[in-house]
Amino acid sequence: MNSQDFRPAYLGLVESDGLAARAERALAALQECRLCPRNCGVDRTRGELGFCQVGRRVRVDSAAPHFGEESPLVGEHGSGAVFFAGCNLHCVFCQNYEISQCPASVAETTAQELADAMLALQQAGCGNINFVTPSHVVPQILEALVIAAKAGLNIPLVYNTSSYDALSTLELLDGVVDIYMPDAKFMSRDASSRFCAAPDYPDRAREAIAAMHAQVGDLVLDEKGRALRGVLVRHLVMPGDLASTREWMDFLASLSTNMYVNIMDQYRPCHMAGGIEELSRHLSGEEYSAALTSAHEAGIRRLDERNPARVLELMERFFKRRQ
Repeated sequence: MNSQDFRPAYLGLVESDGLAARAERALAALQECRLCPRNCGVDRTRGELGFCQVGRRVRVDSAAPHFGEESPLVGEHGSGAVFFAGCNLHCVFCQNYEISQCPASVAETTAQELADAMLALQQAGCGNINFVTPSHVVPQILEALVIAAKAGLNIPLVYNTSSYDALSTLELLDGVVDIYMPDAKFMSRDASSRFCAAPDYPDRAREAIAAMHAQVGDLVLDEKGRALRGVLVRHLVMPGDLASTREWMDFLASLSTNMYVNIMDQYRPCHMAGGIEELSRHLSGEEYSAALTSAHEAGIRRLDERNPARVLELMERFFKRRQ
């Protein structure tokens, strides 16, 4: 698709005032929060906290150009990553557990401040706004998006999620999000229970990824290879095949053999993983090769190719521009 012919989905809703209506519906849901499969039922508007430990206002740990994402998201000037504190999973190997599992350490952010952060990322040249760990703060995102879009935001939105998402919440994002970037973590209920405190993760994640694909389809790139719309799945290969790679590849291929997938080899025993026998080691080269083979055998052909040298080049350019 030619980038000149592309228009982010949410702009149409802004013109019809539909985006503001979505935001109002979503904010009302905070009064008895069931935005994710935890179904906590707490009133976040009155300061009650559920599993995610985030109340009425969102907590933004950082908002900056990110060059370590997949190449279709990074482009020339980085992906505009907005990292939210809090999470609806408690992965024992989380690399960012200080903010994901201890959100109170991060200051609250108003809707205006979040909108300003989006606009600043667009001004910095980022090709998209990349909401990282957004499942528990969809109402606050929509609230800020109304402000940002009216002030000139016009780049794609990326929903960068663990996939532990409620279908009702994803419905609020239909026609808003351009690019879904879901994780495909565990296919085993036992592993999901032990390692991310969510035994129903496999079922909820499959439902969520199928719903995301139904909304936006396969990943569409522009003439420069930049992502405009569609689904990009991340699958972190785990030691001992704890993530059930072949089962995930078969599932993704059942949705579309044209699914864009990043099979990730960067597992490290972070947080509490060092004390858990199955998680206490790094991934072997043989395990990663077997995961790639599983993808090919399942019929998946669009695999992300990492280029560390390119990442360093783009980062050097970015910091030179800021000097």
